[in-house]
Amino acid sequence: MDVTAALTHPSIETSGWKTALSHIAAAAVALLFLSSGIWKISDPFGWARMVEEFLVPAQFSLALALFLGIAETSAGALAIFPRTRRWGAGIAAGLLIIFMGWIGIHYNQLVGKDCSCFPLVKRAVNPMFFVEDGGMLVAAVLAGWFARAAAGKRLAAIVLAAIVAASGTGYAAAIAHQSGTKAPASITADGQPYSLEYGRIFLFFYDPNCGHCDAAARAMSKLHWRDDVTVVAIPVQAPRFAAAFLRDTGLKAKTSLDLDLLKKTFPFGDAPYGVALENGREKGPVPHYEGPEPADTLRKFGFIE
Repeated sequence: MDVTAALTHPSIETSGWKTALSHIAAAAVALLFLSSGIWKISDPFGWARMVEEFLVPAQFSLALALFLGIAETSAGALAIFPRTRRWGAGIAAGLLIIFMGWIGIHYNQLVGKDCSCFPLVKRAVNPMFFVEDGGMLVAAVLAGWFARAAAGKRLAAIVLAAIVAASGTGYAAAIAHQSGTKAPASITADGQPYSLEYGRIFLFFYDPNCGHCDAAARAMSKLHWRDDVTVVAIPVQAPRFAAAFLRDTGLKAKTSLDLDLLKKTFPFGDAPYGVALENGREKGPVPHYEGPEPADTLRKFGFIE
């Protein structure tokens, strides 16, 4: 086999150092993409919220989070097996190229934003982002370039089916967790003990210094809340500005500083975020605050007219 053929059609005859390089690169790809994909599968709603921070429309965020969880986990799993490594490396490379392209297009809007898409890699959007993802892309290319020709369709199908099944299980578990979670019996609101066990209560988590939170609160102040609904606003930082925030936005709400207790019960990513409670249990999350949201969700829960 001539040199050109060897480079363009690697096979099981590939020299030892190339095979070793493929194994090492594939191990790196598998570690990164399996950890990232499994993370998304286990917390699809949290990741739906995160992809919205990267300018993905809310109506597509959950579907994209589920797709990314399946795609990334598949890339990592397929990269492990020599017979399917090229497919896994190809999926990984494609995802990285798309991601880098998206960040590049929206760089001015996203610069500085936390971009810890891989749980083992803590970083933010800045020039080094492209260097780091470029390194991952090189690893994916090397893993596939020097791997044997792909010939494991049955194995790939089994892997994909297992991952899709796991994703469905993760989604069902997330739905179960987000529906019916028992709230703490009571918190402190406006300096007084306040029971969460009765009636309809909307918990609104916000950052007083967040423009998105400010806009969300102003929009909610104009909603026609039902008489039996109480809004409890919880600042996630700078609690000294809580009173000024409510005054400036016009949102009528009690203020609670029990962030740690409530966030432990109802985990979430960044503010703004809300939780609708009815008789002490979670009726559902209210994670979106743009376009028709959160009005559509609050109306569905019966919290506004």
